[in-house]
Amino acid sequence: MSKPKMFEKPLGLTDYLPNAVQKLRYIESRVLACMQGWGYEQIITPSMEYYDTVGTASTTSDQKLFKLLNNRGTTMVLRSDMTGPIARVVSSLLKETKFPIRLSYHANVFRSIEEEAGREAEFFQTGVELVGDSSAEADAEVVALAIASLKAAGIERFKIAIGHVGFMNSLFAASLPGRVEAQESLKSSLLSRDYVGYREQLRQLELDEQLQEELEGILRLRGGQEICDQALQISKDETARAAIVHLCDIWDALQAYGVCEHVLIDLTMIGDFTYYTGMTFEGYAADLGFPVVSGGRYDNLLTQFGRPAAATGFALKTTRLIELLSSEAEQEVQRTLIVYDQHGRDEAIRKAQQLRSSGSTVVTERVQAVDHELLAQSKHGKPVRYKGMDFASVLVFADAEEGGR
Repeated sequence: MSKPKMFEKPLGLTDYLPNAVQKLRYIESRVLACMQGWGYEQIITPSMEYYDTVGTASTTSDQKLFKLLNNRGTTMVLRSDMTGPIARVVSSLLKETKFPIRLSYHANVFRSIEEEAGREAEFFQTGVELVGDSSAEADAEVVALAIASLKAAGIERFKIAIGHVGFMNSLFAASLPGRVEAQESLKSSLLSRDYVGYREQLRQLELDEQLQEELEGILRLRGGQEICDQALQISKDETARAAIVHLCDIWDALQAYGVCEHVLIDLTMIGDFTYYTGMTFEGYAADLGFPVVSGGRYDNLLTQFGRPAAATGFALKTTRLIELLSSEAEQEVQRTLIVYDQHGRDEAIRKAQQLRSSGSTVVTERVQAVDHELLAQSKHGKPVRYKGMDFASVLVFADAEEGGR
């Protein structure tokens, strides 16, 4: 194995330069403020957890976890999401807190990756968990809050697709009884959006014509509330029908929030079928091919930590949102440049401290002699570009004999 070069960094890790950090903090502050306005309190958990607790409860496959040993030989993991750590906290430090519990977070998470272009080993998420409420109202709340959070981040053009794991699980179980491998293979195709592969698998199963048409027909179940009525005609299975009724109730609540223009029902949308237990959703921005938010209901996770409870939530892919922010959405920093020489130092520093105490951003620099062009710009109050930085104004404190003030 070759030794890394001096300026190389590990694959999948990113250096965030000032402009990107500015956008990241913009998103973080606005989204967390939005979440606080909905009653969600921010939580911070450790970057490292025990593998035998949070690691095994993670939604991330074992091969994608960053594992390491501490000095006692115990296997640790870098957190791969925030849902597991929050479940641990809710079941321990917050075990006396009554349900429902509303928590928010902004954190970096880690996923070990193969050498594939564009995959990140460390990235940021901003999200919420609503624990202790199994109702459709709770699911609607997190979907509506996800929409509000995207808008708070400055994202206007997006769609949220919602589905239900219970519908697909029950439909396949009733249609393909005992054929577990075929069911899992079909769900995997839907999870990866491989609709061509899904149809090909159905043909290989040699089903009767009516059943094949019904299972292919679910690919067309995408739209508004009318999709609920169509889905109820497909399956007579009670569990599948209960899932559709739950989705209808979510849709009704979202109408009350006035956000249905951003939402469509997509019954092929099943999320991670080994993790989610009910409603699941993903959000796609108009100018980006990857999901920018995902979430859903996971009612079984807290049982692993000894405090069974229903739970639902979502996570914004904060790092991806950086790519979508326009320059207008950035927080423009109005900087003042103060240039001074030996004689003007005391007055210059006093002025800088005065401006900073009032909230201004001030950069100071001592020079041997003041540039005449810079001096002219300062007298006319014009914006200045100096050593690669933009300044709204410049103040000069220098000896009068060397150019004046």
